[in-house]
Amino acid sequence: MAIRAVMFDLDGTLVDTAPDLCGTIQDMQRQRGVEITPLKEMEHLASGGARALLFKGFGLQPTDPEFQAMRQEFLTHYESRIAHESRVYQGVHELLEWLERSGIQWGIVTNKPYYLAELLIKQLNVFHQCSTLVGGDTAPEPKPSPLPCTLAASRIGVSPERCVMIGDDERDVVSGRKAGMQTVAVRYGYIASDIDAWNADHICDHPLDIKTWIALQQ
Repeated sequence: MAIRAVMFDLDGTLVDTAPDLCGTIQDMQRQRGVEITPLKEMEHLASGGARALLFKGFGLQPTDPEFQAMRQEFLTHYESRIAHESRVYQGVHELLEWLERSGIQWGIVTNKPYYLAELLIKQLNVFHQCSTLVGGDTAPEPKPSPLPCTLAASRIGVSPERCVMIGDDERDVVSGRKAGMQTVAVRYGYIASDIDAWNADHICDHPLDIKTWIALQQ
């Protein structure tokens, strides 16, 4: 079937958010006078959010007594600098414009808390035609559950079989596949495991490769 809707992950797929996510950890380390973790050592964890970054920066596990307080501090500080250094990936504007000209709807399905995802796309001021935004706390369960993808498809009014889920993490592929969508993994994002083992329908190296692949499906 021809693709009529595209669901994008946000961090590492549409936007390079690692400088602000990792910068938040660095700011917290700086405030505590501890060694600063270089960006290159943790940027691949950006899609893992607060949990992955707090473990990398402070060795904290969710079961540790101080984890929840540190997570809240992270979220509060990140909110204050959410788009200071984050940038839309080169080629994304052209890809989205092509989707719109082609009559293909698109939305965002992210595990980022909804309020932060909404704030980020508003501050970047480039995602006006986004048909739906599903955050990590919008559906009953986040990705890799299929529920965020099925919710996004139902909001747009397109059957999952005519949708594709695109992301830089295995959970994006698993979520989309379980929802009955085609899936695309993007190699340019924050890859923390073997992307070839995810069994996505396609792997792209650049946002404009996505345009080429979708055009071939029509």
